[in-house]
Amino acid sequence: MGARPTKPTSRPVRPPPALRVIGVVIDAQGAFPQEVRLSGDGRVLERGSRGTLGPERTGERTVRGIVLPASVNGHSHLGDSLWGKEPPRLPFQEVVAPPLGLKHRLLAESSEEEKREAVHAALVSMRALGTLVSIDFREEGLEGVRLLRQAARGTGVEPWVLGRPTDPLDRSEIRAVLSEADGLGLSALRDLPLGAPELARQEARRAGKWLALHASESVWEPIDPVLDLHPNLLVHLCQATSEDLDAVREAKVPVAVCPRSNALYQRFPPIAELERRHVPMLLGTDNGMFQAPDLFREMEFAYLSSRARGETVEPRTLVEAAFVNPWTALGRPMEARLETGGPARALVLRLPTEDPYYQVAARGAHRHLLVPRGSASPSE
Repeated sequence: MGARPTKPTSRPVRPPPALRVIGVVIDAQGAFPQEVRLSGDGRVLERGSRGTLGPERTGERTVRGIVLPASVNGHSHLGDSLWGKEPPRLPFQEVVAPPLGLKHRLLAESSEEEKREAVHAALVSMRALGTLVSIDFREEGLEGVRLLRQAARGTGVEPWVLGRPTDPLDRSEIRAVLSEADGLGLSALRDLPLGAPELARQEARRAGKWLALHASESVWEPIDPVLDLHPNLLVHLCQATSEDLDAVREAKVPVAVCPRSNALYQRFPPIAELERRHVPMLLGTDNGMFQAPDLFREMEFAYLSSRARGETVEPRTLVEAAFVNPWTALGRPMEARLETGGPARALVLRLPTEDPYYQVAARGAHRHLLVPRGSASPSE
């Protein structure tokens, strides 16, 4: 009997070299002049005051810049990424309102493969910009949830999927959506039939998952019925009154703001008012049919437009809305703290370190970003 063939031995995979960054670290604790040594997948190996990490090691690369936790897109509608043209010059309701708005007709008329490819491409774009999680309001019921999960495979971005039942009064469908989603992401209360919001609240709480919804985006809506649902996240609040924002602060509900998409319809989220009230904000890119899912562009636009309108917002507020606050909202605050041996993945921006919050908010861009090799997925 002949010898059994032996399995070819594979060469051991060499880990990517470490990266040493001299500059400023920005995380949940603030901004500090420091040095950081990162692994090839972006984890913090060492962190200390400048000059304390010793000489450069063999195979190690040293750069100067700003180190931050990976970003989170606080509000997206990735299914809309199918649309690749200039946003139509139509009234807002004709574009996005369910069930007959342009985006909903587009979703209904497109094949599963077309939608999956468009969503996958948007997520790949996000990852190249340093985003690890996208909080997505996903239409089309359980199939929509599954499509997003499938499209995210191999992108390195974790979708935080907030599903939307096709029939908001069908308890069995709501439970099916919640069985695979991270929660429910609803339209405004005025778009929903009587009884649907309370049913959504009951089922989300029963499942121990999120309930999030749009509020006062294009027209003012009473805030009390919204807050009575005890949401985990509100989106927009462009038409909210000062009293509404006071109530949101008292309820301790984080708010996702989306300056670029709102500006298309001459609306502006109350970022300065939320900042004054210390309401935790998340920054989102909103509809994929309007603009690229680029949080650097979102920060820059928010900063410039707020100054132009005489409602200046601190750069730190915008940076924390993209890189810090969302991790707390997701219940994963340690991913916003760049600590040695911690779970956070770091990004490096090759920018000047003087006035670092301003540098990131107003000057950060893809060309400045050094995403450590191997940092493909937060679950790896």
